[in-house]
Amino acid sequence: MKIKTQTVVRTVCLIVALVNNILTVTGMNPLPFSEEEIYGGVSALVTAVISLWAWWENNSFTKAAIAADEEYERIKAESSMNSEKGR
Repeated sequence: MKIKTQTVVRTVCLIVALVNNILTVTGMNPLPFSEEEIYGGVSALVTAVISLWAWWENNSFTKAAIAADEEYERIKAESSMNSEKGR
């Protein structure tokens, strides 16, 4: 049985968050960052993720591109129906 990578990442993040919380409650500053630096880093990360997502997705603005998207979806639906009939 193999543990999924996502499970390991979530578990490690949870452990880091718990340790950080415990150290903060006890008056220690576990992370050598100010709140402004953390905010800036999180903001930059969110911007990067949204930028990559927007770039990756198909963004059709022209009438021709929108029509091509509709035709693609129609062909894909027909292909899906045909493959289900063949089962």
